[in-house]
Amino acid sequence: MEEEILAVQPSFKLYKEKAIFTGTFIGGPLVAGYLAAENFKLLGQPQKARTTWIVTVLATIVIFGSVFFVPNMDKVPDFLFPVIYACVAQFLVQKYQGAAIKEHIDLGGPTFSGWRAAWIGLVGMVALVAIIFAVLFLKDGAVLR
Repeated sequence: MEEEILAVQPSFKLYKEKAIFTGTFIGGPLVAGYLAAENFKLLGQPQKARTTWIVTVLATIVIFGSVFFVPNMDKVPDFLFPVIYACVAQFLVQKYQGAAIKEHIDLGGPTFSGWRAAWIGLVGMVALVAIIFAVLFLKDGAVLR
């Protein structure tokens, strides 16, 4: 009981797991990395934020590399990839940040809205599409001709 009375209400906002799922589903794995890294920074864990970015960039390269370079990937339903990486992101956030997010909320700490995460996801999707088009453009050698 004393611990609850002495606990200070956090003033910073965090992204909840569901918000990260939504943003990731809309915007891809880079959005998952951004949202999770922001949580780590706000929780005072900058090294984990850095590690999150490294893993996110590598995972994004592997995911989209497999989409473009593995044969017969065009036969896999389009919606499957966003569902899978959004579920994986939500699982990892739950595993590595779940307790801290829960404690934050239990102490009365505010959270970002799901709409904010969706907006970030939309911006991330536009950026990801631009990157994909740039890679395809360079891959076809259009710039080199």
